[in-house]
Amino acid sequence: MLAENLSQVEERIHAACARAGRSRSSVTLIAVTKVFPAQAILDAYALGLRDFGENYVQEFDAKAPTLPGLPGARFHLIGHLQSNKSRRAAELFQVIQTVDSPKLAQRIQEQACGPMEVFLEVKLSAEEAKHGAPPEELPQLMEAVRGCSRLALSGLMTMPPWSEDPEQSRPYFRRLRELAEAHHLPALSMGMSNDFEAAIEEGATHIRVGTALFGRRVKR
Repeated sequence: MLAENLSQVEERIHAACARAGRSRSSVTLIAVTKVFPAQAILDAYALGLRDFGENYVQEFDAKAPTLPGLPGARFHLIGHLQSNKSRRAAELFQVIQTVDSPKLAQRIQEQACGPMEVFLEVKLSAEEAKHGAPPEELPQLMEAVRGCSRLALSGLMTMPPWSEDPEQSRPYFRRLRELAEAHHLPALSMGMSNDFEAAIEEGATHIRVGTALFGRRVKR
């Protein structure tokens, strides 16, 4: 089932890239494995996937000991990070996509053992549940991250309000691209199972796909 789902996702990615005049290699597929067992990561790795997204430090902390060495695998934290979990996050993940304050950047800097790739999470919707820095605070946040010698700033990340209609997400993706261009940042993490084609068409370099690969998650 996973192999078939991956094939379908790849078809969608290739089609979106073709419409946008982009190469498939310009888009990184992050397999979102939150609320799935470690075996899901192993199965996806066996099919060639190398980037994996997890939302919760504690959940991935429990899975990590059961994962053997996976050469080339990169684990992305894509959920909100509390400062008190920054030490373990820095140990578990190669990429933290949800840096949203200078304080958090400094905490990761203090805990990281080596270079840590980071994205800045931007809040573009009015939803209370969404995290991220307001667009007007990006210059200050970028300055703080670039002042941290162990942090490597790649780009921006956002989470638009969920909608069954991917066109509802497009304005948020376009806005994030405009912000990245204005601040000369190359990477854009945006788009999920329901709307990643629109994200690719608007410039996404990283898409975060869970349901389309692994099926519906059981509620926590």
